[in-house]
Amino acid sequence: MADPLPDAVNALIILNFASVDLVSSAGLIAGLAVTILLLLCSAAASASETAFFSLSPSQLSDIRSSKATVDKRIIYLLENSRLLLATILITNNLVNVGIVILSTFLVNHYLDFSANPLMGFLFQVVIITALLLLLGEIMPKVIATRKPVSIASMLATPLIIVQKILYPFSMLLVNSTRFVDKRQAQNHHITLDDISNAIDITNDGQVDEEDRKIMKSITRFGEINAREIMSPRVDLTVIDNALSFSEVQKIIMESGYSRIPVYNETPDTITGILYIKDLLPHLSENDTFAWEKLVRPPFFIPENKPINDLLQEFQEKKIHMAVVVDEYGGTSGIITLEDIIEEIVGEINDEFDIEADNRFYSRVDGHNYIFEGKTSINDMCRVLGLDDRIFDEAKGESESLAGLILELAGKMPSTGETFNLGEFIFRIEAADKRRIKKVKITTPLVDGDPY
Repeated sequence: MADPLPDAVNALIILNFASVDLVSSAGLIAGLAVTILLLLCSAAASASETAFFSLSPSQLSDIRSSKATVDKRIIYLLENSRLLLATILITNNLVNVGIVILSTFLVNHYLDFSANPLMGFLFQVVIITALLLLLGEIMPKVIATRKPVSIASMLATPLIIVQKILYPFSMLLVNSTRFVDKRQAQNHHITLDDISNAIDITNDGQVDEEDRKIMKSITRFGEINAREIMSPRVDLTVIDNALSFSEVQKIIMESGYSRIPVYNETPDTITGILYIKDLLPHLSENDTFAWEKLVRPPFFIPENKPINDLLQEFQEKKIHMAVVVDEYGGTSGIITLEDIIEEIVGEINDEFDIEADNRFYSRVDGHNYIFEGKTSINDMCRVLGLDDRIFDEAKGESESLAGLILELAGKMPSTGETFNLGEFIFRIEAADKRRIKKVKITTPLVDGDPY
């Protein structure tokens, strides 16, 4: 008869091993389940970061106008974007650390790589990291980029809950970043030249040449003063306050201007600005009409007045013209609102400008032009198709073609004198003891040109 004791012991041993296997299997399943859950949390955090911060202005406008509860929650989160970002980053990092720790534990506990440590390293580092990046970072962000509104709506409520739980840690991170931002702001300054250079190298095909010129003009806007763009005194149309009404009308008809400065005795003593519209009710009056009573007070500015400040003053005072005076109080010129705007958008032509557009120059042939000496260097470069800064080193403080010639000559040149500047040739066509009247410019020849 067989002894029943060994059979009982064997059964007990088998049962014990089965229990261990069941516990081990349950632990593995639980560990994998938690890992998958953490991976989903990581994906949600990554997707929320992209979704909330990639909403377009039109999408934000629609969300703000919506009365849905979920849309109100989105706006609530975005009102403090720093806190939202800190919450997402902390959550994502905690979850990712949890995934790494748990996956390492599961691999070490259930897989034996003692015989091949390299394979163990590759499995734990390469494979797990790749899965974390692919499933927890890349794919969620790609999906969120395509459907930011849907993802933001889905995750708004969970984020509010997480934000309240992690609030102390999130605020600590926000405050620390503010301190760093202040230090960075103190130590790093972007200059206008940096912005201009950035515009120059931008070539993504989305910005045309005209838009690029406008952007560059805006960056240089604050560096331009009134003297650089004013109409100089010698070119002004002015009215003597001693003239009769018929003589004033004649000047107005010949000039075509809507506002004309009025002076007493000499143009250095501007007494006001005559608005032509103020004369319209009095056109039938005779020479005894006291037209000078309609003259409005002038607005005087110094030569070094920045035009960005002047533009603001024009807007505040609701005027369109200012008289530029030198350090001695004499009249240097006139500057208008149109002059300032043209520095940004380029030349503005009205019906009078169209007629007079070519008065300051004539084209002899493909490479020879004759310009008025008073022509601004910017206008000359525009006609010749050149960068308006090509002569910056040579012109000094001058803004006109005559000033450029004076810088080159070092004296008042005579008619017929020639000056070279790089590949450009400047010949004085007409000049007297006081002014350079006309200058002939010969531009460089290009291979294939017929001239």
